[in-house]
Amino acid sequence: MLTSFDDYPIHQTPLPLLHAGQGNPHHYDRFWFNGFREDLFIGVAFGSYPNRQIMDGAFSVVHRGVQRSVFASGRSNPDPIDTHIGPIRIEIVEPMRVNRLVVDAPEQGLQADLTFTATTAAIEEARQIKFDGALNLMDATRATQWGTWTGDLSVAGEQIDLGEGIHATKDRSWGARRISGPSDGAPQSPPEVLFLWSPIHFDDECFHQLTLENPDGSQWAHEGLVVPKLAPGTTVFSPGTAPARLARVEHHIEWRPGTRRAERACLLTHALDGTVDEMRLEPLMTFQMKGIGYSHPTWSHGTWHDELAVGGESYQEESLDPMRPENLHVQQLVRATWRGKTGLGVLEQILLGRHDRYGFDSYLGPQQG
Repeated sequence: MLTSFDDYPIHQTPLPLLHAGQGNPHHYDRFWFNGFREDLFIGVAFGSYPNRQIMDGAFSVVHRGVQRSVFASGRSNPDPIDTHIGPIRIEIVEPMRVNRLVVDAPEQGLQADLTFTATTAAIEEARQIKFDGALNLMDATRATQWGTWTGDLSVAGEQIDLGEGIHATKDRSWGARRISGPSDGAPQSPPEVLFLWSPIHFDDECFHQLTLENPDGSQWAHEGLVVPKLAPGTTVFSPGTAPARLARVEHHIEWRPGTRRAERACLLTHALDGTVDEMRLEPLMTFQMKGIGYSHPTWSHGTWHDELAVGGESYQEESLDPMRPENLHVQQLVRATWRGKTGLGVLEQILLGRHDRYGFDSYLGPQQG
């Protein structure tokens, strides 16, 4: 089936562009954003699952101690350039530089007309490939970018003043991730993984760390980068926008007793010249990733609800059991101190299964003494 994209010389297979991932039912293509300042956190996820003919999106805000979300899911739009579902719409105003997000969900207490403007180039993270025997659990590429959100935001009828803008992170990922559904075949063992992802804003540059780790501590994907801010008059593809690669980044997490969530964290950054610096991360706020569909018991990504389904929920963070499976995956807003500078960013984390170094010896239980 042809679409308007097929008029551009960008094909990578003999098939029209609408045919994705050689028919893999787990193929996905996702927009993801966050935005934050010390008293506010927003999250956005918008995914296309072309081999399931499903498109879904979610928008969630933490404000005044309450997290509110709106979810939308339905049949994919005929043209993939049409990135809207129900009350949520994302527009590509300028590729790799400017996006617009529109949310019109007054029933869920959420309305927004926001513009993301990149302040760094987009970086291509190390390809994330994971097998369980012959089964391909994950094969994905992610582009990460830092920027700002400006515009209008209303939460529970209250207009939120964003001033000159708030910090933002953009994540565009695509490839294949396991999605629950009738195509799963024989039962598989649940995944065991420690995932840490830390994009941090400083005034003059940004920091990036990625870890995907096995129970024994071996890593199957890792990244450590320092990314310059764009100078006035430069574009995301101008010379001098490339990141500086770190030799490695070590993580040391102090877990909150009785949970699988960080009480505080330290990252040791090893530069290529051998210099080692300590980055301290102090959690300020918790954003539940289930608020934008990750591990949500109802609104999980790529699942069929109806031709169009819209829903919402709200909760106070302290009312949630942090050890329930759907509450393990979080982003913590963190204040970062590194190389004499202070910044703001996130520590995304999920720990499933055992982890020898940190003393977790069961699939979902707390840390052992």
